[in-house]
Formats: sequence, C-alpha cells, structure tokens
Amino acid sequence: MKKNIFILGLVTMSLAAASCSKNDENANVIDPVENNQTSMPEGTDDSRVVINETDANYSDYATNWCNYAAAVSQHLKTDAETLYKAWNEGVNGEEAFKTTFKEAKGVYSSPNSCIEQIIDGCIDIANEVGESKIGDPRDKWENGKYTEAVYAVESWYSYHSIQDYANNIRSIQNAFNCTYRGRQGSHSIASYLRANGQAELAGQVNAVINNAIASIEGMAAPFRSHIGNPSVVTAMDACNNLKIILRTLKAKVEDFEGEAELKAIVADYVDVVVMPTYLDLVNANTALHAAVQQLKASPSTAAFEAAATAWMTARQPWEMSEAFLFGPVDKLGLDPNMDSWPLDQDAIKNVLSSGDFSGMEWTGDYEGEDEDGGMSQRAEEIAEAQSIRGFHTLEFLLFKNGQPRTL
Repeated sequence: MKKNIFILGLVTMSLAAASCSKNDENANVIDPVENNQTSMPEGTDDSRVVINETDANYSDYATNWCNYAAAVSQHLKTDAETLYKAWNEGVNGEEAFKTTFKEAKGVYSSPNSCIEQIIDGCIDIANEVGESKIGDPRDKWENGKYTEAVYAVESWYSYHSIQDYANNIRSIQNAFNCTYRGRQGSHSIASYLRANGQAELAGQVNAVINNAIASIEGMAAPFRSHIGNPSVVTAMDACNNLKIILRTLKAKVEDFEGEAELKAIVADYVDVVVMPTYLDLVNANTALHAAVQQLKASPSTAAFEAAATAWMTARQPWEMSEAFLFGPVDKLGLDPNMDSWPLDQDAIKNVLSSGDFSGMEWTGDYEGEDEDGGMSQRAEEIAEAQSIRGFHTLEFLLFKNGQPRTL
C-alpha cells in the first residue's frame, strides 16, 4: 500500500465536511455506537458500530460505471506487466533488475547488501502492517475520530482487510524461507542460519512470523467494524515483535560469510519468490481485466460477482509481494499506481459523471513525496492521477458493504 499524503489531506477535509452534514445523503457517516456515545469503554467489542455507507450507486452512473472499471483494470494489467518486465528484461533502456540484484550491482555493493535489502523490505512491511494499516485506524479510534478511523482501514469496501494484512506477513515468510506456492528454494536466509550455528534464531523468526499471521487472522472481522476490539492490539503487538526480531536478524548480516552461498540465497530469492509472485500478478490481473471486460459488455449482478471474485484473486499476489517493494516497483511509481490509499471518492464520482478517464494518465519519470513528506506540483499531479486508479478504485466500483455490487 502506498499511502498518498496529498490525497489523505483531501480525505481529511472531506471527513470534516461529512461530520458537519450527517443528514446529507452524499455523506458517508459512521455512528460510533447505537446511542451515539462519544467514546467506547476500555475493552468494549464495538461490533455494534453502524456504518452508513451511502456512496455512489451504479444506477446513478450506469453509463460510465463499467467503462471506468474496465479502464482501471486495463491500467492494473499494464502495470503488472511492466513490473514483471522490469525485473525480467528491463525497461527504459535499463538492464533486467533481477540481473542487477543477483550480481549486486548499482546501489548494491555485495551479496550481503542484497540480503540486507531483502530484510529491510520485510521490516518495512511488518512496520506498515502493525503501525499504519492496523495501528493508524486504531489510534484514530482511541482518539474518538471514528469516521476517520474507518476511512483509514485499507480494503474496507470489500471487507478484505484482514486477508490483505495476513498475506503481507506471508510475503515476509516467503522471503525469509525462500518459499512460494509450495516451492522451496535450496538456499535461503533461514537455511543459512541453520547451517551456521544459528538454528535457534531461524526457529524464533519463523515462530514470530507465524504468530503475527495467526494474530492478524484472529482479529474480529470485518476490521472496519471492530477497530476498537482488543484483538486489534494483539495483532499490532505481534507485528511489532516481528519488526524487532527482523532488526536483530539484519544486524547479523554483515557477518555472514561465504560469497558463493550468499549469492545463491539472492538468486533463489529472485527465482523462487520474486519472479513467480510477479508472474502470478500478471496472470491474475489479465484474468481480472477479462472479467471486467465481460462486465462492461454485459452488465449484470452475476458479472459483478465474477469480477469481484477475480479482484480478490488478483489482490493476493500483490499483497504477497509487499515484502519486496524496492527496485522497479518503487522507481517507476508502480506501487502507488496500483495500490494508493486512501481514495478520493469525490474525484472518482467526478470521473463517473464525466466519463473522462484521461485523468488516470501520467507520463515521464516518476516523482513522489520527498524525504520530508513534501510534494512538488508535479508530484501532486501524479498523486491525483494515481488516486483514481488501482486496486482500491476498482474495489470501490465492484464492492459495497463487503459484497459484490448489484444492478
């Protein structure tokens, strides 16, 4: 998930407006509990939360709805293809990133630095899941910002949040053990530890990974309706423990020895984990686009169901790639292209009203926020384009209240 700071500001302003207009039929309002009390007692299960999801309806924009969905799914397909090609062949005149990474070239000075990059990717997503994806909504909830808390929950239109977060942690599991879809690499960080007197650490890392997955899957579902549940804190703590042990692991990498073995770890990581994950992403988004094209050709409730199922299938390899959000996915702006959050619902409705899909396009070198979180005018223009495309825009168009939309 690429959290779009520019769009987040817009959403915050729209939330403020919504909170002042509870009776506006276009406002998306959350009543904290049935009696509208302003705070929740400690430990309360907030399953009584009522979310009044009065967003755009298909019938209001029938002319452009499916055309917009098809345009978004085409972008997703193209971005997935570009990402795979950048790793496998190279784009824009650059060599295949898999070659750069395997041979420790460019910003990578040694196989050790490549392994540090692998672990950094794992640390980043463990931190993002615990502190941002789960922790940010929880913090807002505890501060009484109930509407903002729900808007902060990624994948809340489809009720797919918990599956997404668990798959993010599985991406760490795959990276550490060099596994993907039942295939086991011969060389991995875990196998190196076991072969070099650190089997206990390898076992501890895997145990903490498994606990994080179990804790996330143990959260009260759907997350958007149970943000205040104690199970949320358990999941946050598990992700923090994972981040801590991964940092401990990273500190040991500079002492890893045996260049041939370390190169083999990096090579197997690329060939067994990264490339098959991205190939699945291409294939799943190709199937998703075909399903949305069918929806466009013959709109029906059944076609919405088929497209929604294809969206969930395509979502999985993306979430299982988030432990390696470095290289082309970052440099080419493909993460925010495909996964910007939160959405700007007003901008999406404007596209639905106008039928003008050109706002999703941007060209040239990618430019995002700087190290201090600031954005140039060009970066803001790119962010605006990215906010009306990607998985979550398509999720908005295909789902409502956790179910496929209907006619």
